[in-house]
Amino acid sequence: MMVGFPVLMWYMYVGAICYDGALPLPAAGQSLPSFAAHVASLAYTHAFPHAKAWAIYWTFLVLEGLGYLYLPGVYGKGKYLPHLGAQLPYYCSGIWSWYITVGAALALHVSGVFKLYTLLDEFGPLMSVAILSGFLVAAAAYVSAVARGAQHRMTGNVVYDFFMGAELNPRLLGWLDFKMFFEVRIPWYTLFLLSLGAALRQYEELGYVSGEVCFILMAHALYANACAKGEELIITSWDMYYEKWGFMLIFWNLAGVPLTYCHCTIYLANHHPSEYRWNRAVLAVWFAAYLFAYWVWDTGNSQKNMFRAMERGTALNRKTFPQLPWKYVKNPQVIRTKTGDNIMCDGWYGMARKIHYTCDWFFAFSWGLITGFNSPFPWFYSVFFTAMIIHRAKRDIERCRERYGEAWKEYERRVPYLFIPVSHCDIGDGLDSCLTLS
Repeated sequence: MMVGFPVLMWYMYVGAICYDGALPLPAAGQSLPSFAAHVASLAYTHAFPHAKAWAIYWTFLVLEGLGYLYLPGVYGKGKYLPHLGAQLPYYCSGIWSWYITVGAALALHVSGVFKLYTLLDEFGPLMSVAILSGFLVAAAAYVSAVARGAQHRMTGNVVYDFFMGAELNPRLLGWLDFKMFFEVRIPWYTLFLLSLGAALRQYEELGYVSGEVCFILMAHALYANACAKGEELIITSWDMYYEKWGFMLIFWNLAGVPLTYCHCTIYLANHHPSEYRWNRAVLAVWFAAYLFAYWVWDTGNSQKNMFRAMERGTALNRKTFPQLPWKYVKNPQVIRTKTGDNIMCDGWYGMARKIHYTCDWFFAFSWGLITGFNSPFPWFYSVFFTAMIIHRAKRDIERCRERYGEAWKEYERRVPYLFIPVSHCDIGDGLDSCLTLS
């Protein structure tokens, strides 16, 4: 993972830029060492991490960090941490960071100070900077934790501990929680800014923005906005209260997410609309389908998190845009557990237990489909995410069965479907078993 994924990122970049979106493959009679050297040479030539790329990338990180600390926000508390005997406080300013980031990016572009499509022109060097930054930040985090005696759940295997992390909740100035900062602002704002740069360049060169670029811009804007507007709901997530801050989270958020999930944008930006244009009616239907899936995803996550927050008495009724109908369920049906928690079996989660994963998968599939079938790289996210959510779903099922016992079995009985909400349909046992994964 620590070696293979960065190599894969450079390989995908070379294919997207130097092979017009095709898979780089050895020429007839070319040896594998010769081919590998050729690809490495192309990556070095086109993706060398020069000083300008370092300046762009780290200026963005520093400014986002300042925004985290000093822009308006709300306070919340994370889950109870047994080793601390307390809940950590969090400051959540993501929505204002998002608004200011978008406004500042547009102002810099319109003024000519920094054309936003520079992110596309310098994509290779920026990607290399992100990869190297992932290693540097992970090393600094590990050494700092060990030096301060802040290790948590260490195994003694240095490589594994470096990958998973040494410290659970590293902070700067008491409030900047590195895990939360990296999880929202860096990957999703970067992804959106790349797509915005593609739209602005297309408008300057062609005088219009294609429907496909509008689609991907809408998709990335909705996702980034959703992460920002609900930032206070992230603080009780698995990543925040259990996962340590190591190479896995650091590299993934600094480089992996924004610079591999973006290959749909890279393909659209580097090809004329005539090469990927969809039928207008089909595109309109896909816009509508995507917005419906977004509504389910947004309100589903809201129902789940508002339910937990209301149980703890920490719910915040924020007015961040957009506020969608059915964002929470009044007096939901619940299953009581021996742990004292309740399992909500109502709303979207009364239809399918992991319906938010269904929507996430639809997003990933759409980001690939909108580019067509001429390049495999825009489909990376879809393939990778499919494997990841199947793994996560199995992990979650095992964890919940162990934690909640008979109560979870009752939830599975009431809501037998995992991904697709067809619990009111009379379908055969074969299809039923395919959809439940239980």
